Amino acid sequence: MNPTQCITILGSTGSIGTSTLDVMGLHPDRFRLHALTASSQVELMLAQCARYRPQVAVMAQEAAGRVLAKRVRAEGLPVQVRWGASALDEVASAPEVDAVMAAIVGAAGLSPCIAAARSGKRLLLANKEALVVGGEVFMAAVREGGATLLPIDSEHSAIFQSLPDDPNTWQRRVQKIILTASGGPFRSRDPMTLKDVTPEQACAHPNWVMGRKISVDSATMMNKALEVIEAHYLFGMSPDQLEVVIHPQSVIHSMVQYRDHSVVAQLGTPDMRVPIAYGLSWPERMESGAEALDFHALSAMTFEAMDEPGHLQRYPGIRLAWETLRGMPGSCAVLNAANEVAVDAFLTRRIRFDQIHDVNRSTLDRLSFAQPVCLDDLLALDASSRAEARQSILRLHG
Repeated sequence: MNPTQCITILGSTGSIGTSTLDVMGLHPDRFRLHALTASSQVELMLAQCARYRPQVAVMAQEAAGRVLAKRVRAEGLPVQVRWGASALDEVASAPEVDAVMAAIVGAAGLSPCIAAARSGKRLLLANKEALVVGGEVFMAAVREGGATLLPIDSEHSAIFQSLPDDPNTWQRRVQKIILTASGGPFRSRDPMTLKDVTPEQACAHPNWVMGRKISVDSATMMNKALEVIEAHYLFGMSPDQLEVVIHPQSVIHSMVQYRDHSVVAQLGTPDMRVPIAYGLSWPERMESGAEALDFHALSAMTFEAMDEPGHLQRYPGIRLAWETLRGMPGSCAVLNAANEVAVDAFLTRRIRFDQIHDVNRSTLDRLSFAQPVCLDDLLALDASSRAEARQSILRLHG
């Protein structure tokens, strides 16, 4: 590792971005900041610029960028302000940057992730959509650029930490990967009452502090469906080698079962600073700022199979992970786009909670498309999927 790593944080105003800044702040001698990026949160970005003094601040939305630039000038901050998609790509691939934290939520993060991969960066991937949408196109960019891809999602970081050091031995030694899921806030709720769920209830995760979109995904278990897809691409495992088990305590973050049926698991407190610190310091380890796991204070750890009574009615979207992985290349991108539109419609009270799956299912069934082979194809497929999802929402309203 370089004595000092130069870092770009894509999505610095979100929960992953702010946690990354917290971890970096514990080790000022190891990291320096090149760029922070956000979509539209001007006030929070201004505060981050004042506190952390990046060289560049990028807003995805032009209007927000112009406002930020005016505020930065007024306060005399030595920060260059830029905006737009091309600016995101440039700060992700800048020659002076060693590592990129990819924490932009949704498909909007795909292009800068590919730019970082093609530039051979250490890419700390918290944006699962880069893999779900990008699939083999994204992985090809990683290979061609010689990038180092390190997963930051707690489940995928746990898997990475539980696998052998040599990826060339994974297929020979590993029988399957087991991703754990908390079950979200409705694990014990009568599935027949899910139509009455409010956005506030869906965003109240029992263990993790997360943004609204991913909190809803946790409540529907679509986050786990997307993570299954992500694990397929990250670790080269077939759909049959991927399993999900519900573990309400969120202490075991994921497991690897080997050919001899031994299981290696990674345990820790439910704090994203742990996988962030591991990604920033890999192959070393450093202080994360998270609380240590207190085994004396732990309650019993329990596990539930996904096919236990009620679970597949509560979480119908989980099956779509294996369906899209076995389907037409590009199906995973369609699912991701439909889900983003559906979750937004739920959060803005245009559809019910239980209709999120209806939108996803309808979009997959109705949309016809060709196999995407490049970024432009993926972006076009994302756009057409969103359009079809919006039509599905209109049909729900009859």
